[in-house]
Amino acid sequence: MDGAAKNVVHGLGDTIEGMVVTTVALPVTSTRNHGIGAVGGDIHNVLVKLETDGLTAWGEASPWAAFTGTAEAAAGALDVHLRPLIVGRRISETAQIMVEADAVLVGHPEAKAALEMALYDLIGKAANLSVSELLGGRVRDELPLSVSIANPDFDADLELAERIVDDGVRLFKIKTGVAGHTFDLMRLETLKKRFPEVEIRIDYNQGLTPIEAMKFVPDIDTFEPGFIEQPVRAQNWEAMKNIRAAIRAPLVADESIFTPADALRAAKEGIADAFSIKIMKSGGIRKCQEIASIAAAAGIAGYGGDMFETGLAHLAGVHLVATAPNISLGCEFYQATYYLETDLLETPFPVSNGKITVPVTPGLGINIDEDKVRHFAIDQQN
Repeated sequence: MDGAAKNVVHGLGDTIEGMVVTTVALPVTSTRNHGIGAVGGDIHNVLVKLETDGLTAWGEASPWAAFTGTAEAAAGALDVHLRPLIVGRRISETAQIMVEADAVLVGHPEAKAALEMALYDLIGKAANLSVSELLGGRVRDELPLSVSIANPDFDADLELAERIVDDGVRLFKIKTGVAGHTFDLMRLETLKKRFPEVEIRIDYNQGLTPIEAMKFVPDIDTFEPGFIEQPVRAQNWEAMKNIRAAIRAPLVADESIFTPADALRAAKEGIADAFSIKIMKSGGIRKCQEIASIAAAAGIAGYGGDMFETGLAHLAGVHLVATAPNISLGCEFYQATYYLETDLLETPFPVSNGKITVPVTPGLGINIDEDKVRHFAIDQQN
């Protein structure tokens, strides 16, 4: 066995000696309206830092109280319930650690996603492999980026649209179902005329009742959007099936699908043509891989969704999408570049000409700037 191989074996056997949980408050550039609520001012995310003798790795929980949970709950889950599973364990025990995490803690998918993310970052650094290589290798090296249009000030969103088109972005997703159908139609018509080169998609974030959906969504469908996402509440599966039958555009399920069990049932019942697959809502990369595999077996496409994340969590999503053949509809990892006032990565999140370049360096691929973490920290547990 050569020296490099010995180092790899030694690294994977290293013991996790420390864990730090930090909540950060990150200013954003505008208010964004969604069907289930608005986001603005700043966002509270939770970072987990794992340390061995010589290696440091990071993960991120990006919760939203209206969707998955709160920062306070994620921080408490990591500090109180998941910390005992981590300190003193070997890096190579990652899979077993995550099994135990599900056993000791119900829900809290963002906290579990953050923990798994940090563990994968640690394994990759120990083995000198990128996370996508740990997952079996990439099927794509670049990911098309979608940016959401969600500002209640549409003039400001038009300025954003001009900027991102100049940057090469060719996918927009309009957040609808908040300020009325007339406003939605006006924005869609304006954007279609002004940016004919852009594929426009629609996301209601559960903003309509089933009756409203049957009335309004067919109007939206006449504009031939790339897809229409989650018009009704997560539990309204029969309405999703009815909407799907009434439109030509592909229907995407997001909030209806958190778990692999949800994905299996959704595939059987035919509620959607595609699933929005998100690390934060499903509890990590491994669970998302399961969802993607179920979708693939059923002939259902995937879309790389996210929450209000920094570049750190974006990177985990990038590695997932890069390794999953049927997550083929692009991704929305735009917040680090186009929504946060300041990202936490040492170097900019890798977006160029409307596409994300998948990192090939070890672990997640870009390190956290710890000075920025200290600057934005509002709570920390060692």
